[in-house]
Amino acid sequence: MTKLNLFLHKLTHWEYWPYQVVYLPVYFQYLYYVIRTRSFFFFNASNPTIKNGGFFMESKKEIYDLIPPQYYPKTLLVSPNENLEVILQRINSENIQFPLIVKPDIGLRGTAVKKIHNTEELENYLKKAKFAILIQDLIPYENEIGLFYVKLPNQQGKITGIVSKEFMILTGNGKNTLRELLHQDKRYLLQLEVLEEEYKDKLNTILNEGETINLVPYGNHCRGTKFVDASHEITPEMMESFNIICSQINGFHFGRMDIMYHSYEDLAKGKNFQIVEINGAISEPTHMYDPKHSLLFGWKELTRHFHYMYLISKNNHKNGAKYLTFKEGVQEFKNHHKHYDAILEF
Repeated sequence: MTKLNLFLHKLTHWEYWPYQVVYLPVYFQYLYYVIRTRSFFFFNASNPTIKNGGFFMESKKEIYDLIPPQYYPKTLLVSPNENLEVILQRINSENIQFPLIVKPDIGLRGTAVKKIHNTEELENYLKKAKFAILIQDLIPYENEIGLFYVKLPNQQGKITGIVSKEFMILTGNGKNTLRELLHQDKRYLLQLEVLEEEYKDKLNTILNEGETINLVPYGNHCRGTKFVDASHEITPEMMESFNIICSQINGFHFGRMDIMYHSYEDLAKGKNFQIVEINGAISEPTHMYDPKHSLLFGWKELTRHFHYMYLISKNNHKNGAKYLTFKEGVQEFKNHHKHYDAILEF
């Protein structure tokens, strides 16, 4: 009965539908722009300094290197099979403390992102990872948003949407186990299989009344985070602050900045925040996934932002940014699927 209820929940909430269905109108829009640009990979020019415009196979570390260091956490790039002792020395030299965040340098929708509490957990992660990873200092702010920024040709940049993220935080009542609390929320219950693998017997823990735990401390929709449209928080002051910030990120014209912050008041002033990561051409206007929004609203936001990417790419191409050739693009897709398989094996 639980499986049937979850199936019906996913069926009646379009935020869970396969992207092939959600993106249906974008396919026709994409083909139109392919004809206009005479390139299947025009999006490569949307962010000229980011590999493939940030559509696939982009290194997060290379993107961090474009950002002024005060805006993102201390970050180390670790190659596959790098010696644990050497890694620990590098962590100490950068003054990165446990707990810390570990994630693939070339990511895949939150897969293999882990909060690591000690050396043993880090060693176990490294044994499984067959890809380059990033080790990051824990960001000291609790709130997270996705802020979509576009810089259209001959215009000031603008924030086109903000998504607030509600983490998978359980509150104890002194009676129910974590597993039983998960069963009380369909959004959380959809993640049970993954959480069973990660937490195992810890899900039998009973929290004291009022005690809380964040089971997934990173704001990814695929990992159970609820997306809430917070675009009403956009102000002229915030727009001005992020135009200044984004002007310091060379070649960044289109994408979503995932940000952890103290308060909206501070964020509007451009202080007390850090950038978790920047997503380029592949970015979704994730505020559309707020459960209050209809599929028609989602389609409108998708096509609106895809049009922005087309205009930006076309203009950057006129100014010297290259489109990928068909052969190059096909090879990058092959590289993407190969990396995809490696991540999923984690």
